[in-house]
Amino acid sequence: MFGLGGQELLIVLVIVLVLFGGKKIPELLRGVGKGVGELQKGLDEGKRQMMDSIHHEDEKKDERKDDLTPSDTAATGPRK
Repeated sequence: MFGLGGQELLIVLVIVLVLFGGKKIPELLRGVGKGVGELQKGLDEGKRQMMDSIHHEDEKKDERKDDLTPSDTAATGPRK
C-alpha cells in the first residue's frame, strides 16, 4: 500500500495522533471519507457523460450512413 512498510505506517499514525489529538481523528477521518465519496461521485458522473457522448457520436455516424443510399452513390460516384 503506497510503498509504506509497517514501521513507516506506525510513524505516520503517531504523528497524526500527536498533531490532531485523539478526539479530532474520527472527525478528520469522517471528512476524508466524505471527500473520497464526493470524488467517486464525480468520477462516476464524468464516466457517464463520456459514455453518453460516445454513444451520441455513434448514433450520428449511423445516421450519416443511413443518409447514403446505393442509388445516391451510383448517381454521384464515390465520395472523395
